[in-house]
Amino acid sequence: MKIRVRGYLTFKEVIGDRLLQINDAEKVTLAGLLEKLSLECGDEVGTILFDPEIRGVRRDIAILVNGVHYTHLPDRLDSELKDGDEVAIFPPIAGGED
Repeated sequence: MKIRVRGYLTFKEVIGDRLLQINDAEKVTLAGLLEKLSLECGDEVGTILFDPEIRGVRRDIAILVNGVHYTHLPDRLDSELKDGDEVAIFPPIAGGED
């Protein structure tokens, strides 16, 4: 099974555009994919993605699966990914004028 992971904006430098190969016998959830990505890319990715205080994905990061924000998926981070899925990760967006 192949899943494309794309980092955008400041995450592009760290995560880039990867095609992760997952053992076909293995079921993988979005949370599992993020953990695998963190292990493959190093501590910097783990720091970017996970908030140690809540022991989960940082709330200010946008993660989309096939264009749908993960909070709109039926099982959220526990949603099972399928061959050909695309996961996009966006950093916090701030800006505008005060």
